[in-house]
Amino acid sequence: MTILLYDLVGRDESRPFSPHCWKATMALAHKGLDISTAPTRFLEVPTIEGGASKTVPVIRDGDKVVIDSFAIALYLDEAYPDRPTLFGGEGGKAMARFIERWSQLTIHPYVTTAAIVDLHTMQDEENAAYFRQSREQRLGRRLEDVVAARDAGLTAFRASLEPLRSMLAYQPFIGGAAPLFADYIVFGALQWARIATPYQLLENSDVVAQWFCRCLDLHGGLGRKVAAAA
Repeated sequence: MTILLYDLVGRDESRPFSPHCWKATMALAHKGLDISTAPTRFLEVPTIEGGASKTVPVIRDGDKVVIDSFAIALYLDEAYPDRPTLFGGEGGKAMARFIERWSQLTIHPYVTTAAIVDLHTMQDEENAAYFRQSREQRLGRRLEDVVAARDAGLTAFRASLEPLRSMLAYQPFIGGAAPLFADYIVFGALQWARIATPYQLLENSDVVAQWFCRCLDLHGGLGRKVAAAA
């Protein structure tokens, strides 16, 4: 049976950009499951599956609807235990919870700073208006004032990744010898930036950038099927 994934897009349906949807996309590929996608714009999200969620990703697997990327990963491991694990046990789930919070508190704020104007540009007229109003209300500043701080914050952002950089000196993936859902969490955040903005967050020689390239190559180069922003 094919699993349906509601995937966040802008004007161009071929460029899904949500970090959380990318987590789900990679988790589904990790499991080797057949999927179809429903390209979904911001203003369409409240209408999917009868208003099941205010955010994406959302999946439908037969009669089962699951919302939230972490809940989707947990569901996939439970529903398809004969396929490669996303967590490797309870310890892996606990580790992934930590990685999720670290990513959202460390990586997401800077990606927002670096890419928010580009993300606005990706939307059609109606969704661009929604994006600007909602984000400026949330951030308390104009989008242009937010992105103006990205150069000043770049060095500190790169330094904040040192725990990940140091760990990757010991092993090729956060999950160890092979990726787990913890890898897809961080990958999703950096893929969000890669697709949204040409602004270079990492030097090519950075161990984190090299790990990200390995993740782009996973599952038949799934991450590379959407070109980087130019």
